Amino acid sequence: MSKTSLVKKERQDSLRDKIKTNPFLTDEDIAAQLTVSVPTVRLYRLELGIPELRERIKNVAEDNYNKVRSLDSSEIVGELMDIQLGSQGVSVLETTKSMTFEKSKIVRGHFIYSLAESLAIAVIDANVALVGVANIKYKIPVYAGSRLYAKAQVKSNKGNSFIVWVNIMERQTEVFRGKFILVALEKSEQSQ
Repeated sequence: MSKTSLVKKERQDSLRDKIKTNPFLTDEDIAAQLTVSVPTVRLYRLELGIPELRERIKNVAEDNYNKVRSLDSSEIVGELMDIQLGSQGVSVLETTKSMTFEKSKIVRGHFIYSLAESLAIAVIDANVALVGVANIKYKIPVYAGSRLYAKAQVKSNKGNSFIVWVNIMERQTEVFRGKFILVALEKSEQSQ
């Protein structure tokens, strides 16, 4: 095997390992880590049969939607990447120009809040859950094209009351945080 073939195989193995560890890496992120061009990363992915980022996100999300009890998959804002009912969850939202205010180009707050709220409700191990109280803080403006990562953690559970913290990040910067007090409804309460 030639030296060039050996280097290529090592890079492909590294690419495979990086995507296995973090399926949300972009081709640009991988190219920077491997010190190769983006087209080289795309070629390696094709040769290895690794789908592009959107397809990887879709595959991971489909597996997680089936676990959620409190919401239908169409009601969850963003793509559900990981969920452990009653414990934690992660979702991703790709922001677009249609989500922004026309004049400032800043993403409207209700999209960010909806990402946090739907993840907080989804992570609860209940058939139906509603937000009783939300204490939220928008930290910095978000612009179209940003990829937002939301992480929810159930901090406490007393009877039918849950406290869930949600942090939303863009890259390494926190853009939103919220503390949600959720109430799980029993079947008899739903029919009233």
